[in-house]
Amino acid sequence: MKGELRLYPAGNRFSIEAKPGIETIPLFRYNKLGISLQNGQTFLPTAKLVDYPIGSHFLFQEVTEMYDVLIVGAGPGGIFTAYELLEKRPDLRIAVFEMGNELKKRHCPIDGDKIKSCIHCKNCSIMSGFGGAGAFSDGKYNITNDFGGTLYEYIGKKSALELMEYVDKINLAFGGEGTKLYTTAGSSLKTSCMQNGLHLLGASVRHLGTDINYIVLEHLYDHLKKNVDFHFNCFINKVEKLKQGYRIYHGDSCYEGKECVISAGRSGSKWMEQVCRDLNIHTNSNRVDIGVRVELPAGIFSHLTDELYESKIVYRTSKYEDLVRTFCMNPKGEVVNENTNGIVTVNGHSYEDPAKQTNNTNFALLVAKHFSEPFKDSNGYGESIARLSNMLGGGVIVQRFGDLIRGRRSTPERISESFTVPTLNAAAGDLSLVLPKRILDGIIEMIYALDKIAPGTANDDTLLYGVEVKFYNMEVELDHNLMTCHEGLYIIGDGSGITHSLSHASASGVYVARQIAARL
Repeated sequence: MKGELRLYPAGNRFSIEAKPGIETIPLFRYNKLGISLQNGQTFLPTAKLVDYPIGSHFLFQEVTEMYDVLIVGAGPGGIFTAYELLEKRPDLRIAVFEMGNELKKRHCPIDGDKIKSCIHCKNCSIMSGFGGAGAFSDGKYNITNDFGGTLYEYIGKKSALELMEYVDKINLAFGGEGTKLYTTAGSSLKTSCMQNGLHLLGASVRHLGTDINYIVLEHLYDHLKKNVDFHFNCFINKVEKLKQGYRIYHGDSCYEGKECVISAGRSGSKWMEQVCRDLNIHTNSNRVDIGVRVELPAGIFSHLTDELYESKIVYRTSKYEDLVRTFCMNPKGEVVNENTNGIVTVNGHSYEDPAKQTNNTNFALLVAKHFSEPFKDSNGYGESIARLSNMLGGGVIVQRFGDLIRGRRSTPERISESFTVPTLNAAAGDLSLVLPKRILDGIIEMIYALDKIAPGTANDDTLLYGVEVKFYNMEVELDHNLMTCHEGLYIIGDGSGITHSLSHASASGVYVARQIAARL
């Protein structure tokens, strides 16, 4: 609440009249303890204030709540920050602020019947809400330093792996017990990949599945909400540094805390950039990943997915020497839409429950683009390509691989005649009119390379959905505690630009929580 205060004489004391509705920058804050001026002075409403004459006007903003720790974002980073703080310091007052809904209220309106495509909800339930963008993913927790971010550069490789293993144990305790842990250790597939110019990255992979991942998140929320204040549908307009602590704003409400943790996630990239500008936090240019989602019969990749589930394979193209990689493999899964900053792109889900599985496997093929001076807006570049796809197809475009290499557009008739039945209702089209030639050439070359270890990948009826774009935050300048240049302000998870996975984001939350618990 914003308003006006006027001082009136009342004997040898002052009385204060408040008039709400004045829209201006506050000069001081009011709370149950009294009134605190910008210069640091504090007085109770009945206390004598000799420095200000009778009739003085002061502008104020009511502080809605005071906390020890403010957490912005209820994705894996924010969740595990709150969890570990409760474990280490149950005496602390903790609040989590999330722009989306709580878990049970997260529902995408697309039903395949009345609503068949994205209607651009104000807050995309796929991308935001408790659990973050990973809530409806296939719940893969990759325990490795080989991919998923550079957290190990800040906290050490051993510490990073130990934290990821700790997160895995928590997930098992909250509903993930019985799920399978896959590993590349000792796999003969690594040799097969190398013999064909492909590189299989090493990792242990815990696959929860979209269904079990939901259960784990549900149990974590039930555990946390007993002692943590959750504020849903609460978009944070501004983060402000105070003389001591931090203040965050949501509309006419504001909240203060001694420490602040920002875990905005990948979908909060634009917002994160603005926060860094406002607080003069240095950032470095990051990358954007652009590509397609491949869908094919599950049997073609079954020898890979049965053993490893998630195959992280990297290929260096012969034409440009660009790196193309597989990402987010979903055995017997489905292709889905996602909305990032109002742009419809494509992703994939899979389920542990056999009753929910499909006959197809899908995965992304992505080309990473790093930019140098003078260009800095890598996310803007990715957005422009995705917008072009949305303009041509009204959303996501699907094309048969055979049509692509023949230089012709896929039609609804050709898609319907395909032996690979699509799991997403997308517009038949031509991806060569959307993707830059260099990126498309790399994807085609990668598909032929994968065909050598998984024959059938380059079949005419393999489906390509576009575009898939992975937006990354600018890499925020942080110290080894994941703290910014402002003491007590931490930036974690994918919002920091240094983690790109569920496991790394969760681990960063645990790490920061332990730093805060020791500080307060």
